[in-house]
Amino acid sequence: MIMGESAENYLETILILSKKKSVVRSVDIATELGFSKPSVCVAMRNLRDHGYILTDGDGSITLTETGLETASKIYNRHETLTDWLISLGVSADQAAIDACRIEHVISQESFDCLCKSVKSK
Repeated sequence: MIMGESAENYLETILILSKKKSVVRSVDIATELGFSKPSVCVAMRNLRDHGYILTDGDGSITLTETGLETASKIYNRHETLTDWLISLGVSADQAAIDACRIEHVISQESFDCLCKSVKSK
């Protein structure tokens, strides 16, 4: 499966919600992202079919090892980019919005160089 921005956002949201709640369900994801429950259910089926999440009989959703690795990578990019933009003088709210957009399109090479640049300062 080629991971697109939408799938990455879902995985990142599951990770964030799992840090706040003991159980994550589709309705929690729909509420967090402002999407319809049917849309979220389709996305969860796709993520489950590709091995990124597990669901159980009561509707709880957990990340697989692959899902956790992918979600953590995206979340780390988001946090790093947000912090970097704030350090440049961007407001925290705008930095978070922009980081969410950048995190999906920046190459690994560019992200690695950005991280090195930030660490060297």
